[in-house]
Amino acid sequence: MREGDSIPSIFNPRRPRTPSVVVTTEDGEAAPVPTTPVTNGPFTSIQKHPRQQDSTEQAPSEPDTSAAIQPITKHSSIWSKCKKLSDSCISLPARKIYCGVCVMVVVTGCWVGTAHSFKLLYRHRSATNASSPAKPLFYNLTTLNNVTNITKSGEIVSMRTIHYDAPFCTAWFLTNWNILFLPFYLLCRIPGSRCSNPTKIIAEALRPFREKGFTFTRFFIRLMFMTGLWLASYYCLVLSLRTIYVTDSLALFATTVSFAYLLSWVILHEQFVGIRIVAVIMCDTGIALIAYMDGITDSPTLGGVVLAVTSATAFAIFKVMLRKTVGPNASRGQIAVCHSALGLMNATLLWPVALGLFLSGSESVPWPDLPWITLLAASTLLLATNLISNFGTVYTYEFFITIGLIAAVPSSGAVDIVLYHAEFAGMRLSGMILIAIGFFLVFFPDNWPDYITRLLRWSRRHRHGALTGQRRDIVDYRTGYIRSHLRSPSGRVR
Repeated sequence: MREGDSIPSIFNPRRPRTPSVVVTTEDGEAAPVPTTPVTNGPFTSIQKHPRQQDSTEQAPSEPDTSAAIQPITKHSSIWSKCKKLSDSCISLPARKIYCGVCVMVVVTGCWVGTAHSFKLLYRHRSATNASSPAKPLFYNLTTLNNVTNITKSGEIVSMRTIHYDAPFCTAWFLTNWNILFLPFYLLCRIPGSRCSNPTKIIAEALRPFREKGFTFTRFFIRLMFMTGLWLASYYCLVLSLRTIYVTDSLALFATTVSFAYLLSWVILHEQFVGIRIVAVIMCDTGIALIAYMDGITDSPTLGGVVLAVTSATAFAIFKVMLRKTVGPNASRGQIAVCHSALGLMNATLLWPVALGLFLSGSESVPWPDLPWITLLAASTLLLATNLISNFGTVYTYEFFITIGLIAAVPSSGAVDIVLYHAEFAGMRLSGMILIAIGFFLVFFPDNWPDYITRLLRWSRRHRHGALTGQRRDIVDYRTGYIRSHLRSPSGRVR
């Protein structure tokens, strides 16, 4: 071997190996190496392929391609990141979130429009000639005010103003629109279903009730109770708008989520979550602040606050009873059947109550000048809100639908400031803030401490990595050390 040659070994496979034993002739000269080596023998020499050369010889001839490969690799990594980002943006959860935001905006607008339509009904005035005989069957005489009006000819005519004041008739009229739930469900179901017969679709929706053992009498009694709760909820809501602003009424109605959880825990035996009980306490505190926003004694708005809270409580009981009737995994057909039966029962059984209140003069309805546009707008918007609330879970998450209730509070506040010059400050504003915080706390998941722990660990790891310039959990593949507090760097248990 010459000086400077590296020692041939298995770690240098490209180095030529010289035989360890040299065969010499009688003259002392080395014998020529045979051209055909003995395979697997101790004197076997490795014949290099013509393309294989010594690394020292290839170095000058090989071109440096690292500069060309680096831009390609960088471009491919950027392209893969963009592709992953685009896939995540058009995934099913992302599409549900986008749809949820749109649904939340629609629910907020419909709910605000419904409540302000109720308020506008009380501002409606109808004027008649005072010389004409009074009609007690059509007008509530206690609400009539005589005003003088001067005509263009200078004649003074005494006019009688009549305002719309019929909260029960309004709630009864709005509830009748629930009959359209089942036709709407059939219109959406028939085109995308193999079965085009509406009778079979209705029978399929009624099958779960028969499997649970519901008879006609039992289902009728349960439905009658839910109809009374629904009608009482909207009756108290409309009646509360006599004395309080729409924003106050909507904020108090938003407490229905906390009451619904409390009743679900007691009646449906749902899991107990401490943070949700805190939410109930905060909502109750907000109700107390709004109730005494005008003082403790002689408060003109206390009655309206009590009516709004009663409306929220009745609606919470209705939701719990509906869930107990149809079950936790109810189909949309069951919900449509229940709401349509509710509206049909309201229209056929409770119309004598509305007629009796109207004939007795307890409620005033100016039939010659009835505000049909406002009443139909309120009915349409309320129907749209209920349809989206019950069927919107097909396209988005329920959280976005329910959050429309609390999102309607600031939107309605802006409308009240513009139309009625309302002022939100002091105890009223504090009560609304507490109700909003309690509203969001109700939606905390059952395992919310796990999410808080993960967030704290992630922030600690991120902060530690920013200070040291490296990741916290770095695996040493030579020793298997993972920076454990239970094992030493050598791998032994401490």
